Order: sequence, then C-alpha cells, then structure tokens
Amino acid sequence: MSEIDNLKTEIKKLSAKAMQAKMDLHDLSEELPINWPTIPEVAQKAHEAFAELEKKRAKLKSLETV
Repeated sequence: MSEIDNLKTEIKKLSAKAMQAKMDLHDLSEELPINWPTIPEVAQKAHEAFAELEKKRAKLKSLETV
C-alpha cells in the first residue's frame, strides 16, 4: 500500500476514535453533576483525539497536493 492509502486507513481509525471521544464527552455532560471530577480527563482525551486526526488530515492533504 502507498503512504497515502496507509494514511487514509489511519484517518478512518482516528476518526472513529475521535467520534467515540466526542460521544464520551457528550454522555458525561448529560450525566452532570454525576462524575463531574472526570471532566478534565474526558475532555483531554477528546482534545487529543481530534488534534491527532486534524494533524493526519493535514498530512494527507499535503501529500495529495504534491
């Protein structure tokens, strides 16, 4: 597989991970004030997942425009 194909596969996995992190954050918000101390941890996981996804998408875009 080419680097672009590998990156697309990785992006699919990261997208699923980011969507799960988003849903975890959403679920937590609906349950508040229960488990409120976990807000920073859950938010950090979502932030990291979306940051990684954005980074890989940017890399893919740069490879496709070359």
